[in-house]
Amino acid sequence: MGIDEAGRGPVLGPMVYGCLYSARSYQKTLATLNFADSIKEEKREELFENLKADDSIGWSVDVIDPRELSAKMLNKKKVNLNEISHDSAIGLINRVLNTGVLLTEVYLDTVGDADKYRIKLSERFPSIKFVVAKKADSLYPVVSGASIVAKVTRDRALREWVMEETCENMNRSFGSGYPGDPETKAWLAHHKHPASDPQH
Repeated sequence: MGIDEAGRGPVLGPMVYGCLYSARSYQKTLATLNFADSIKEEKREELFENLKADDSIGWSVDVIDPRELSAKMLNKKKVNLNEISHDSAIGLINRVLNTGVLLTEVYLDTVGDADKYRIKLSERFPSIKFVVAKKADSLYPVVSGASIVAKVTRDRALREWVMEETCENMNRSFGSGYPGDPETKAWLAHHKHPASDPQH
């Protein structure tokens, strides 16, 4: 099984954790499915539909609402983004195990200290071999597949995003929702409340 996330620390939209799993005998085939990361949205959609139709592959997602992220991180008893990420990955592992899948190997991207994360996971799931690596999505096809699952789920969530907040002339051209995205920055600048602007 591979686990990856999309939208870590977003200013708009959810953070999504996705997993993809298959039989170990299917690993070579996985490598030929071109799940490589950072491809265009249309191509990701196509790959997602392909993997959904493939009986040799299973997948699952955990969609974490931005209000939940804010509530946890701003609470008196703060829960940081790394802990939220760890809990999401652990939740996905439990969910897949509870469906009766025998997991022997799980590959994940580093969140915080790689060794500490691997030990934390191994202590909780002693029968599973964990590989925690930087850029796991480009090293292991099963993680690249999980990345597709997470990204497409997040893309779709953003397309259907319903704003609770209201303001005049609100548009939906908010880009990816990542803080570094120029389109997102411009959208935030255009839609912020004057009371929150230090220049007023």
